Amino acid sequence: MTDQRRDTRRAAAAAVLRSPGMARLALVRFAGQFGDGMFQAALSGAILFNPERATDPLAIAGGFIVLLLPYSVIGPYAGALLDRWDRRTVLLVANVARAVLIAITAAGLLGGMTDTPLLLLALAVVGISRFVLAGVSAALPQVVAQRWLVPMNSVLATAASACAGLGAATSVAIIGAIGSGDIASAVAVAVSASGSVIGAVAAAGFGARILGPEPGEGAPTSSLRAIMTGLRTGARAVWDSRECTTAMIGIGVHRIVFGANTLLMVLVLRRTSGSGVSLSSGLVGFGVAITAVASGMLAAAVIAPLLIPRLGRPRTVVAGLLTAIVVELALVTPITIATGAAEGRAHHLLLVGAFLLGLAGQTIKLTGDATMQIDIDDSRRGQVFALQDTVFNITFVLAIAVTALVIPIDGRSLGVVLAGAVIYGVGIAAIAANTRRRTITR
Repeated sequence: MTDQRRDTRRAAAAAVLRSPGMARLALVRFAGQFGDGMFQAALSGAILFNPERATDPLAIAGGFIVLLLPYSVIGPYAGALLDRWDRRTVLLVANVARAVLIAITAAGLLGGMTDTPLLLLALAVVGISRFVLAGVSAALPQVVAQRWLVPMNSVLATAASACAGLGAATSVAIIGAIGSGDIASAVAVAVSASGSVIGAVAAAGFGARILGPEPGEGAPTSSLRAIMTGLRTGARAVWDSRECTTAMIGIGVHRIVFGANTLLMVLVLRRTSGSGVSLSSGLVGFGVAITAVASGMLAAAVIAPLLIPRLGRPRTVVAGLLTAIVVELALVTPITIATGAAEGRAHHLLLVGAFLLGLAGQTIKLTGDATMQIDIDDSRRGQVFALQDTVFNITFVLAIAVTALVIPIDGRSLGVVLAGAVIYGVGIAAIAANTRRRTITR
């Protein structure tokens, strides 16, 4: 097993060395995700764990909705542009625009900007980040051979998760050094723009059309028409492939439960936020939880390339969902019922659960990425990845919104966790039904 892992890493590294374009595209992703990790952690410090800004579950849910839902609605339409416009130009312009918006957000924090305009700026930044990631995923098959897509996705996910985690840790360190409040968050937000600047410089180094799409590829329609039909085209492409549909079901189901668990985690960490700095509370505790999830994602990057060839892509998705059911029931439920000394032990179990949910969720996501890169042709790949972003975000924010209506302020809700296990089970049943349906070859 160890030799196989080593061979996988060596094969992926060899593919990078043979393709300078791959190394440059990887830099675009790594720099962007470092900046995203910094930006999101800084926003958490500014909104969720900032004594200057009080938030309740509904306010937290509202913030996530403002941040993610609007882009999720327009994403599939905008994603059509990735199949019409030079992706190199898209990545360059998007990174520059993101850097400018981050600078404006930092200035707003320094000026005492209220939550609504702050969240609107953050909405634009997060939306551009998702668009950049969709562009990188759509461009990957243009710079690396198909046989390397699965190990390359895993290597990229490993390094990208580490970059995001490093970015988040950098923000936490900056805020910890300066002190909680808008000024500290503003400094961390400003520094996060460095990822966009590096990404823009890296994207500028590509030649025209190197990242696709090929000239004349796809239907001879205008960009406006392509945008307007993007959702339908992407959905049809997914539906025509049972394996793509299975991957999309798995991604959506996991994000529903992960959204509910995210809100639960935030509320749990705020129980003792007034008792001083602690690894199990406040922004520091949130950083520890993010690290646990990121560590699980790193493990998935090693495990997924070994599982997919042995189980096949659909079974790998189901294995991830089954693992998540066990984690929900065994490791997440204790935090909803524990009191006194048992609460500390329950928190440790929750961190283990965060690691395993990161592992399961990223395994599903990597399987989905590989499926869509292999089974979807380049003329529709951008629209499919943008549709995946929509599923990724809408399921997450809607789950948070619904959970906010029923969960108490301290996060003690056994029903929410049990509902999550049931939702995973429903997803497995939906995948079983999907594997038996007929598809039409186009």
